[in-house]
Order: sequence, then structure tokens, then C-alpha cells
Amino acid sequence: MLIEIMTLEFAMKNGARETLADVSLPRITVPPHPDQPDMSALEKAELKARIATMLRQQNAVLVAHYYTDGDLQDLAEATGGCVADSLEMARFAAAHPAQTLVVAGVRFMGETSKILNNEKRVLMPAPDATCSLDEGCPIDLFTDFCDRHPDHTVVVYANTSAEVKARSHWVVTSGIALAVVRHLAEKGGKILWGPDRHLGRYVQRLTGVEMMLWPGCCVVHEEFKARELASLRALHPQAAVLVHPESPAEVVAQADVVGSTTALIQAVRDLPNLEFIVATDAGIFNKMRQLAPDKLLLIAPTAGEGAACESCAHCPWMEMNSLHKLARVLETGEGEIQVAPHLAAKARIPIQRMLDFAATLKKE
Repeated sequence: MLIEIMTLEFAMKNGARETLADVSLPRITVPPHPDQPDMSALEKAELKARIATMLRQQNAVLVAHYYTDGDLQDLAEATGGCVADSLEMARFAAAHPAQTLVVAGVRFMGETSKILNNEKRVLMPAPDATCSLDEGCPIDLFTDFCDRHPDHTVVVYANTSAEVKARSHWVVTSGIALAVVRHLAEKGGKILWGPDRHLGRYVQRLTGVEMMLWPGCCVVHEEFKARELASLRALHPQAAVLVHPESPAEVVAQADVVGSTTALIQAVRDLPNLEFIVATDAGIFNKMRQLAPDKLLLIAPTAGEGAACESCAHCPWMEMNSLHKLARVLETGEGEIQVAPHLAAKARIPIQRMLDFAATLKKE
């Protein structure tokens, strides 16, 4: 059945135009924040030691995202794994010799690890943990949108399913999106971007490239409020404002630093400010406090007067990951991620294109 998709055009300050797809996205049910069992310090230490033993026994490595629980991040680093943003997670998983990759994050991260390492076993403590961007970009709707614009280069954010990645020409993360689009702009091409409209608009404003945008958003970053952020800045006039570009434009406009999770962490470490207001998932505070323990970190407001927040600056899907679930998947082999080989082969092309491009940037 043909799905009708309309488009709406918006003039940009630099004279370029963006086109936002007027498509009815599926309703996304945001789960409640899960309750985690209480553990004493001794119980936690014993559980971590047991997990570390199982990782060694199974030739497994733990890769955790910055937004996961601090205990998972600390364990990943303590056992020779990796705590990183999605780009570095993909790099690390592709290069590591371990035969089992344990990915603490959301499902698209596990799928990406499997796509790049189809011969390896990939486990996830919470394989049902999804992402509002992924859920809001179903392959049937997105394919129809792409098919209507065959003259556009399809660039998709990493927060997408294996099927959507396979339909794309490039996969990007927030850390490399600007560089990739600037590279494509040099060739004079037009971009079809999905699924985060806020990140897409941010990239479009800085590059001036003609872009058609999928209208998705992240449930965490969508909730940051510009008016309340301005009020918090007035209370902390010496604070630097750090914003992830998945946030609304009115929030990004108030930022001292806009960037990926890695860029925001580096800003806390390197800037002389003693106070920071941070507009991204609060899980990032674990790494920030490691690198700058004497600095004050404030989460940007997520609810205005009379309003409530769903995520409250912490992704409820990321919160599904826990030490207990990690131990269980290592004990039972549950939570294994499978991607059909033919699908993995197609999806690997745009991901590898990103990784190869990132490698060239490192050499420059």
C-alpha cells in the first residue's frame, strides 16, 4: 500500500531550505523508569567480581554507553572494555579480538556491533531496550520517503534499525555528522536526513546544505526547556552551558558548547569554568565526575511550570541495563542479538563508510 507523505518547507537564515516530512509517526510508549534492587557495597562488589570472572572465562568484552548506569561503566573500564559514545563503541567492537561482545546500551547499538562482527556472539543485558528515534523511523515509512526522492543522498543517524541503515548511503553519529555532511556538500549533493529533526536542523544551519528531514526526536533531549534553561543560567551566571544537538534549537541557541557526548565530556575536563549546565542524558555525569571531580554539574531543566517530564533527563530504555541483567546473560546466553547475514552485509556498507571516513579525519 502506498503511504502518502507530504512535505513542509522552511526558509533558513543562510538562504538554504530544509524540508520536513509531514508524516504520521507511530505512537511511541515511553516505559516507566525501572526500579533497581538495592545492594550493599559488599553485594555489589561480589556481583562485579563474578561478572568479571565470567567475562574472562567466555573471552568476552563489555562495551557500555555513557548513558548507562555508572556501575556498568565502571565495570567496563575495570575489565578492559570500553565506555564511549556510539561511534567509539562501533570502532572498539570492530577492532577488539574478543569472541563475545556484551553491549550495555540500547538495541541499535547491539545491532551495529553484530553488523560489524557477524561472526561474533553479541549479547545485550537488555535486548528489548529500544530508542524513540529508532521506534519513530519504521522501515516501511522511511523506504517510501526515500523512494520518492531518488536524487538525494540518504544519511541516517546511528539511532536506527539495521533495516533503515541498510536503506541508507551513510550512517553517522552526532560526533561525525557535521564532517560527513560538509564532505557531501563539497560534491554538491542534496541530503535526505533521518531520523532526528533537531540534529538535522543543527547540521543544516551550519553547513547550508539542502536537506529533507525526517520528523523524529529523542524523548530525552526533546524535553529540555529553553525558558527554564534561561532561568537556571541567571542563577548560575558563571556556568558553561553544554548541549547535545539532539536538543531543540531554542536550547541549542543558549549553548556555550554544542557537541556529541564525547565533546561535552571533554568540555567539562578542559574548560576553566567550575560550574556546568548540561543538556543531555544525566548518565554522562559518571564520566564527567571522574575527569573533573571538583566541578559542579547541573542538569538542564526538562519540565516547565505546570508540566511534567517523561524521561526527566535519563533514558528509561538505557536504565533497563543493570548488573543483575548483565550477570544473567553471561550465565544463560540470553539476550543474543541476531542480524540476518544478507541484511548485515547491506547495513555494513554505510557504517563502514562512516568508520573509514572517521579514520581519514584522524590522520589529518
